[in-house]
Amino acid sequence: MLFKNSVYFMALMGSSITLNAQTAQPMADTTKLNEVMVQENRLQLPFSKQNRNIWIIDSEKIKSLPARSVSELLSYVTGIDVRQRGPGGTQADISIDGGTFDETLVLLNGVKITDPQTGHNMMNLPITMDDIDHIEVLRGSASRVYGINALTGAINIVTRSPQKTGISANVFAGSSFKHRDGAGGIYLNNGQHLSGSLALDQSSHLFSIGRESGNGYRYNTAFNNQKLYYQGKIKLGKEDQLDVMAGYTYNKFGANGFYAAPNDKESEETVKTAIASLAYTTKITEHWTMVPRISYRNNVDNYLFNKVTLAYPPNHHVSNVLDAELNNTIQTEFGTFGLGLETRTEYIKSSSLGKRNRSNSGFFGEYKFEPFDRLSVNVGAYTNYNSDYGWQAFPGLDIGYNIYGNWRLYGNLGTGQRLPTYTDLYYKGPSNEGNDQLHPEKSKYAEAGIKFNNARFSANASYFTRRISDFIDWTKENITDRYQPQNYAQVNTTGLTLSGDYRWTAPSGSIGILNGFRLGAAYTYLDPTIKTTISTANISRYALRSLKNQLNGTLTTSFCKVMDLTIAARYQDRITYKDYTVIDAKLAYKQPHYNLYLDAGNLFNAQFIEAEAIPMPGSWYTLGFKLNY
Repeated sequence: MLFKNSVYFMALMGSSITLNAQTAQPMADTTKLNEVMVQENRLQLPFSKQNRNIWIIDSEKIKSLPARSVSELLSYVTGIDVRQRGPGGTQADISIDGGTFDETLVLLNGVKITDPQTGHNMMNLPITMDDIDHIEVLRGSASRVYGINALTGAINIVTRSPQKTGISANVFAGSSFKHRDGAGGIYLNNGQHLSGSLALDQSSHLFSIGRESGNGYRYNTAFNNQKLYYQGKIKLGKEDQLDVMAGYTYNKFGANGFYAAPNDKESEETVKTAIASLAYTTKITEHWTMVPRISYRNNVDNYLFNKVTLAYPPNHHVSNVLDAELNNTIQTEFGTFGLGLETRTEYIKSSSLGKRNRSNSGFFGEYKFEPFDRLSVNVGAYTNYNSDYGWQAFPGLDIGYNIYGNWRLYGNLGTGQRLPTYTDLYYKGPSNEGNDQLHPEKSKYAEAGIKFNNARFSANASYFTRRISDFIDWTKENITDRYQPQNYAQVNTTGLTLSGDYRWTAPSGSIGILNGFRLGAAYTYLDPTIKTTISTANISRYALRSLKNQLNGTLTTSFCKVMDLTIAARYQDRITYKDYTVIDAKLAYKQPHYNLYLDAGNLFNAQFIEAEAIPMPGSWYTLGFKLNY
C-alpha cells in the first residue's frame, strides 16, 4: 500500500511540475531559510549552523499553504502527527515522531504553553495565521534546551515584528457543498481576521483580533472560535528592550464523539485561555546579555457530557500557571555560555480533579565552543526539582562538522521528561479513572544525520533511536472496565527522515510566464516496539496509534506576475488506522494591497480518521479576500 500511494504521490507532484512549468511570478523576496535565527532562550544559532534536526516553516511557506489554523499548517511538516477532531483547528492533538500529544512542548515566542490539566488544550492559542512569522520544529528529546515536557520535541511559534505601520484584514467563507451527516443543511464556515501594526522609532506594536465559526460537518460539531492578541517591543536606551505579549482565546464546540464515543453524542466543550508575558533584555556588559521573563497562563475548561438533558454535572476546570525565568548568554574567547534559572507553579481547581498544586524549579547550563575549524560542540544539562517527584537531571550533547562547502554532519544525544497531567493523576468519571501513583515518563535519544544548506536548497537525512521508559497510557483489562492510566510500557522507536526544499526564481528582466517555483518533499519512517510491563493491560488507548510512514510534498508556482498556485499532498500510515492520502490546493491572485484566494481541501474526497472514531470531512472549498494597507 505504501508503494502504491508513494507512486501516486510522486506522479501527482511530477505532473504538477510539468503543467505549471508552462504557466507561473517572482517568488516573494523573503529572508533565506538558512539565515533564519532559531529562537532558543539562551544559545541562538542560524538554521544553517544548527546541530539538531530542526525544520523551519518560513513566512513564505505559511502564506502559500492552504491552511486556516496552526494545527492544519503543522500537518504538512514531516514527523509531526496532527490528530484533529474537526476542521479549522477546532480541537487537535500534536505529537512528534510517534510520541503522544502531551510529550511535545509548544511555545509561543519562547513562552511555554504546557497545560497541567490535559494536553488536549495545548493548541488553544490566541494567534491567527496572519500573526505568524515562522515556526521552528525541533525533533528529539529537548529538556536540556526547554526543560520538562519536551520529551519528543518542541514547536516554537514565532510571531511577526512589524516593520511598517499599517492595517490588514482577511475574510473568508467555505463549504463542502454537501449535506451534513445527521444534521441537515450543508456544511458552512466563515472567518474574519483584523490586525494593525504600529512601527515607531523606539517601539513596535502588533494587535490582532480573529473569529471563525462553522455549523459543523456532522451532528453537534458546530464551533465558534474567537482570538485577541497583542505584542509590543519597546527599546529602552541603546541596548535594552522590553517585550510584552498578551492574548485571549474563546473556543466553544460541539464534541460529538470527541472523547467518549458513542455515548457523548450531545457533548459540548468551552475552553477559554488567557496568556501574558513580560521580558526585559539588557546588556550587562558587551559580552553578557541577561533576559528575565515572567509569564502567566489561565485556562478555563467546561465540558458537558450531555448539553440537552444535563444528566451529568459539568466537568469544570480552572488552571493557573505562573513561570519566572532568568536567561543569560555570556560570550568569551573560549566559547559561549548559556545559563538559566526557572521556577514554575501550577494550580488547578476542578470539579473532577479537586484542588491541586505543584511547583518545579530548574537550572539550565549550556556551553557552545569550536575546538577547531569547522567543528562545533554544544553541551549542557537541565537540573530540576519537582515538588511531587524530587530531583532530576537531563544532560544533552550536540556536535556538528562541516565536511565540505555547505555539507554538514551532525549528531546529538538528548534526554527528556514528561510529567503526568492532573487528568492522568486524579480524574474520576463514568468511563475513566486517574491514577495518583504514576511516575514521570523519561526518554533517551540519539540521532545522526547530514545536512545541506544554501540560498536555494536545503536537505536533511537523519536516523534516530529513542527509548521512553515508564510510558503512560490509559489501559484496561476488559472492554467493560474503566480506562485507567498506568506506567504501561517501555517504548523503543527508531526512525528515518529524508527531506528537501528547493526554490527557483526567474532572473530579473527575463521573459516568460513562469516566474518561480518552490518544491518541498519529506519522508519519515518510524518503527516503534512496545515492551509492556503490566500483564493485565489488554486494551491500550494511545500506544498503538503511532505513525509508521509519512510522506509530504508541496509545490508552489508563481506565474503571470500575479498568480500563485500551491499543490500540497500528504500520505499518512498509522499502526491501527487505515492509511490515506490527502491532496490540497490553493490559488491566489496577488496585487500590492490585496489578495484573492481559493483553497481546496481534500480535493479527491479521501475518507479518513485522525483521532478516536471521528470521520474527517471530505472535500471543502474556501474563498477568501485579504486587504493590506
